[in-house]
Amino acid sequence: MKVLNIGSLNIDYVYTVDHMVREGETLASSQLESFCGGKGLNQSIALSRAGVKVYHVGLVGEDGEMLLEACRSNGIDTTYLKQVEGKSGHAIIQVDKDAQNSILLYAGSNRKFTKEYIDEVLKDFQKGDMLLLQNEINLVDYIVELAYQKGLTIVLNPSPYNEYMEQIDMSKISIFLVNEVEAAQIAGADNPNDVLPLMKEKYPDAMVILTLGDKGSIYQYKDEIIKQDAIKVKVVDTTAAGDTFTGYFLAGIIENRPVEEILKESAKAAAIAVSRKGAAVSIPYKNELNN
Repeated sequence: MKVLNIGSLNIDYVYTVDHMVREGETLASSQLESFCGGKGLNQSIALSRAGVKVYHVGLVGEDGEMLLEACRSNGIDTTYLKQVEGKSGHAIIQVDKDAQNSILLYAGSNRKFTKEYIDEVLKDFQKGDMLLLQNEINLVDYIVELAYQKGLTIVLNPSPYNEYMEQIDMSKISIFLVNEVEAAQIAGADNPNDVLPLMKEKYPDAMVILTLGDKGSIYQYKDEIIKQDAIKVKVVDTTAAGDTFTGYFLAGIIENRPVEEILKESAKAAAIAVSRKGAAVSIPYKNELNN
């Protein structure tokens, strides 16, 4: 099985603030740091550090050398990565004194995908291979259609959820990795308690992993439901927690391990990530989980 991640690569500018800036307010930050990030890159790094060989497909701008180096230094296959004219995607991230974050995204090169580029990549993948997608790039709907025709196992983390998600045929998704808000939007649920039953009703053959932040996570597949508590740590920065969980969860699925074990390991990895600053740099290596 080949594992392919078609996703974003961002340069993250992280500002440490007392509180999130309010409308009309000018706020001084106490610190500015730059990190490599983007949901796509974060999840590829998490997969790689969890022990999975992953091919990353993405576009960086003329300022993207640090992003390319981040892939290479983390053992990510860069065969399909391309550099294009203009700026790379970037994010302006506020992290407050309670370690909560607020993120402003600029798509840059992440939204310069073409159908020809996707066709060129997917010709090298076949039935049984796994495709991971998020929503920080364009043409996600086209990628889903083509991947489904080829018989790939499609994993969707629909973040950030917006109008582009409405164009996707969700019945073609094999695994959903969603938070409470995203799950409610996909399921059409007004009541949080209805989310999982509605997901099962609408997508009966899909695996659903519902992440609940400090409340843990819930796995649902057909009639099986498994809950996992979050592991309590001192929280420093929650930026890449979900991406870390995603990478480690999929690594466990690929290795065909028991779900309870996978969920616990994913929770450990996410706990380590939130105890550190930054996005990609906060993601732990597998050998750190034992400590």
